[in-house]
Amino acid sequence: MLKSSSKSGLVYSTDGGRMCPECRHPVAECVCKTMAKTQPAGDGVVRVLLEKKGRGGKSVTVVKGVALDAAGVAALGKQLRAACGSGGTVKDGVIEIQGDHCERVIEALKKSGHSVKRAGG
Repeated sequence: MLKSSSKSGLVYSTDGGRMCPECRHPVAECVCKTMAKTQPAGDGVVRVLLEKKGRGGKSVTVVKGVALDAAGVAALGKQLRAACGSGGTVKDGVIEIQGDHCERVIEALKKSGHSVKRAGG
């Protein structure tokens, strides 16, 4: 007895060759990878936390979970650093701002329309 699954189906076709099991298009015309790039990862909630560990005792405000592309995250990081009057960086989609600026960052993110939560202690 065969189990029915949402991913079962046509794997090879003489018309198009190998078929993608997700979108059911020929592999050459697969749209799964482009769809994955356009959908941001995460649950849509931006988390702001304060980190001190591994930084020589210095405080760093960390912003995670921003649902933007790399250029958008970099622009938001620049805007937040200017709002705080502090330095910082953007690494792997995570914005780091030097110093304890959690409240200012939360206010700035709420003004720009993001759903924000304070994370950590």
